[in-house]
Amino acid sequence: MALPLTEVSQSQPPGLTTTKAPFIEAALSRGELYIHQPYELYSEANHEAWRKLYARMHDRWVKYANHRFLQGLETLCLTPDRIPRLEDVNKFMAPRTGFQAKPVSGYVPPFLFFDCLRRREFPTTITIRDGATLDYLPEPDIFHDIAGHVPMHTDKAFADTLVRFGESAHTAVRRVQDIRDKDEQARRATSIIKAMARFFWFTIEFGLMRSEDGKGLKAYGSGLLSSYGELAHSVDSPTVQRYPIQLEWVVNQYFEIDHYQPLLFIVEDFEHLFDLVGQLEQWMHQGKLDNVSPGEPALSDADIRSFIEATV
Repeated sequence: MALPLTEVSQSQPPGLTTTKAPFIEAALSRGELYIHQPYELYSEANHEAWRKLYARMHDRWVKYANHRFLQGLETLCLTPDRIPRLEDVNKFMAPRTGFQAKPVSGYVPPFLFFDCLRRREFPTTITIRDGATLDYLPEPDIFHDIAGHVPMHTDKAFADTLVRFGESAHTAVRRVQDIRDKDEQARRATSIIKAMARFFWFTIEFGLMRSEDGKGLKAYGSGLLSSYGELAHSVDSPTVQRYPIQLEWVVNQYFEIDHYQPLLFIVEDFEHLFDLVGQLEQWMHQGKLDNVSPGEPALSDADIRSFIEATV
């Protein structure tokens, strides 16, 4: 005899679907940012979403991804049919660069996020998007974080760049906390955080790089590498504006998250990217990030306080 619908639903694991996970809601209600990955809560629908996402991305990665990303995929030994256990990901990654995936319950304020990078920790979402909405999600999920970001974290040059970027957040905090006037302090913090967020967006999330032979472009940004549609669009579409990266342009360029990016920037190689982070930090010291253009990304009071109240 069939069970009543309510009993069937109660007998199934609740799953870890983005925006629908009781485990995450409970952690947030307790104010817990850093959590563990309750692997047993993933439903078969969650694993099926991972399978679909991974299967359709494979050929596009081979065609459009930076070669170090492809090497990272091999290093991590990600399984195409099951959501990975973060402890397994860390087992393969840590010996190479010291990085580890650090599970979180949701949004991480800017300074805490950047400081995690300094400590070689990557805040990682544990939920996965609904299988009915594979193409677009306005917030990170475990596929974006693990299949999009983390393969690059196995590369020493890229990992060192992330660490240096995280260290620059400490420089930013000192610039902000030197100001005694509260209004001016908040204004300066807003400007510097916007500059850092824009740099991160146009490089780590949506960056393009010259291919090894110098004849084409490859994606190294995780927002591209986790998007089936935008990965090909970023390299092939004639509607995308692609320019060699200019730091003064990037830190003043607003962005929007709800559509394919119309403007992308190109770095030459990972050494170039590392040097750009050094230049960004130098500009902080010189006050060149104190008055960047207004506009996106929008910042909350908590975002700004994360720098003003930080202990470094």
